[in-house]
Amino acid sequence: MGAHHGRAAVNRPRVRRRRVIWLMLSVVLVAAIAVGGVFTYLQLSTPDPLPPGTPGRPAPIAFTPAISPVSATAPEPTATGVQRAIAASLTAPALGTLTGQISDSLTGTVLWSQGADQPRTPASNAKILTAAAVLLALPHDQRITTTVLAGPGGQIILKGAGDPTLSAQPPGTDTFYTNPARISQLADQIKNSGVDVRSVAVDVSAYTGPSMDPTWDRADIAGGDITPIQPLMVDGGRTARPLDEYSPRVADPALTAGRALATALGVSTDVIETTAPAGAQTLAKVSSAPLLTRVDDMNRFSDNVMAEALSIELSVSQGGPATLSGGAAAVVKTLRDNGFDTSRVTLRDSSGLSYQNKIPAAFLDALMGAISGPGDPRSSKGARNATLRPILEGLPIAGGTGTLADRFDEPDNPAAGWVRAKTGTLTGVSSLTGIVQTVDGRVLSFALMSGGTSPADARPALDAIPGDLRECGCR
Repeated sequence: MGAHHGRAAVNRPRVRRRRVIWLMLSVVLVAAIAVGGVFTYLQLSTPDPLPPGTPGRPAPIAFTPAISPVSATAPEPTATGVQRAIAASLTAPALGTLTGQISDSLTGTVLWSQGADQPRTPASNAKILTAAAVLLALPHDQRITTTVLAGPGGQIILKGAGDPTLSAQPPGTDTFYTNPARISQLADQIKNSGVDVRSVAVDVSAYTGPSMDPTWDRADIAGGDITPIQPLMVDGGRTARPLDEYSPRVADPALTAGRALATALGVSTDVIETTAPAGAQTLAKVSSAPLLTRVDDMNRFSDNVMAEALSIELSVSQGGPATLSGGAAAVVKTLRDNGFDTSRVTLRDSSGLSYQNKIPAAFLDALMGAISGPGDPRSSKGARNATLRPILEGLPIAGGTGTLADRFDEPDNPAAGWVRAKTGTLTGVSSLTGIVQTVDGRVLSFALMSGGTSPADARPALDAIPGDLRECGCR
């Protein structure tokens, strides 16, 4: 069976379900040491006609969505309180083999731990490492530029630089990724250049090495989880349903991107691969969204292709190889150089698609604790944490966004809207790493890794644990 990331390996929904609570749905964003705020969305039904003489409807209440700091003096939880709160949920058979750790984000105190030092397959929780590494090492506003160069005899060469978000969608239409560059923009620039275009070629020389890791399942290309990692593609390799995160991907992303440009220019000849000659004239260029936007997209929808592209971008920036393995190595090195103990971390890839990735729950929790912990720029650790803080913005919200949109919806789970977390799902593997704000206003970080049971069963059992934490003062 193929490996499916950030979502169940069975019975995947084709359309993300939006939960609507009549009149009001509150979604809470938790951040900083922690920050939390409530975003309230009103949905009013169409009223029946009113009898004559009925007073007019009052003006709507104005509100401004905001994220407010949680008090640093919120009551401190205890290990005994946490253990008491989650004890019943820990007995669920659906958890299979469970390891995990829960900590107080403000103090870093470990409040519960079970097998947390044991390295285990993290699935897409590996993306938290990728996100942290690239934000620590690269400018948050860094962009990737895709160019079109002049070739011989009326040929133009579309040269990729590692931006999987480049979109083939028409101008003014929706795209899967946030604010991407578009093929149509390149086509307009080429037309304005006056060049008589006779053929289109693509240049993928920016990356070297295999485009698929040997541990990946090629069936996952059609399954929508991966495409060969080339420096040129459109819509992350999604063409069948380019706005659907579950769309099948293509096996030849660079050539597919070249065909999209050829179509936009009205060129009907076959697209080929080539290497642009040195010093070739630049006819057109477009830039991706900033790095931070791309990291958010990766985490929100657990996008494997984006994760691999980001890690290669990191490796190249450090003078390393533009390869899948080079990207994974750069992620681990960057985290180690920034004070994290990576001695028990093994990354075969940067997306978590490989079962050969091994990460202890203690490491995931420590990393999430840094992301959500004190960010005082006057200390090296505080400055590091502040640099990592934006990761919280892109993490899915329980019962609200991304890969958590359809979770935490059990009637007795109170954590919907109060949890931000990264999901991870492979066949037989389920993981969840994030933060939850307790009713006392304290933020707890957690990392939970389950194995040996169906993700469809394991995920509600995992979700119950942060649900317990939300309700408890844990004192």
